[in-house]
Amino acid sequence: MATTTPGHLQERLVADVDEAFPAVVERYIDGLYSGVLRLTNERTAAEDIVQETFVRAHGALHRYTPQRRNELRVSGWLWTIALNLCRNRARDVKRRPKNVPLDSVAESAATDDPATEAIAAVDTTWSKRLRSLADHERTAVVLRHVVGLSYRDMSTALDRPEGTLKSDVHRGLKRLRILIEDEGTNAA
Repeated sequence: MATTTPGHLQERLVADVDEAFPAVVERYIDGLYSGVLRLTNERTAAEDIVQETFVRAHGALHRYTPQRRNELRVSGWLWTIALNLCRNRARDVKRRPKNVPLDSVAESAATDDPATEAIAAVDTTWSKRLRSLADHERTAVVLRHVVGLSYRDMSTALDRPEGTLKSDVHRGLKRLRILIEDEGTNAA
C-alpha cells in the first residue's frame, strides 16, 4: 500500500472511516508499538495496548462528526488513547504485582544467536536507563526520540504545554547523559 500523508489520510477519514482506518493503522502502528514497548517494558502488554488503542480509536471515529474527524490531529489523539491505557495498566500492575522481575523477561528471550543476545542486552540496558527517569520525563523522551512525535502532537497526547514538554525532554536527556557518563566512569 502506498504511503499516505497525514492530510490525505484526514480527507479519507472524513469521507469513510472504514475505508481509511487500515491506512491509519499502517501509518501509526510501528511508532505506537515502539513507544508503548519502551513505556511498559513488556512485549505482550505493548501489543495489547496498541491493539486496544486502535479498537477504541475505530469506535470513536464512527461516533465523531465529519467536521470533528477533519479537525483531529490523529497522531496526538492516538497517543492520548495509548497513554491512558498505559496509565491504566500501570495502576493495575501496582495493585497486582507480578512475581516475575522485568529483567528475567529479557533473559528468558536469550538465544544461542550472539546478535540476538547483544540486541537483548542493549535493549535491557536502555530499558533500565529509561526506567530511572521520572515518569513525565521518560514519557516525553520516548514520545520525542523513540516515536518521533512533534512537540505539537505530544502536547495533544499529554494535554501539556509544548514548552513544558521541551523542558521534560531536555531534563530527561540530560539525566540519561549523566547516567551514561557515570556508567563509563564506573566501568573504567
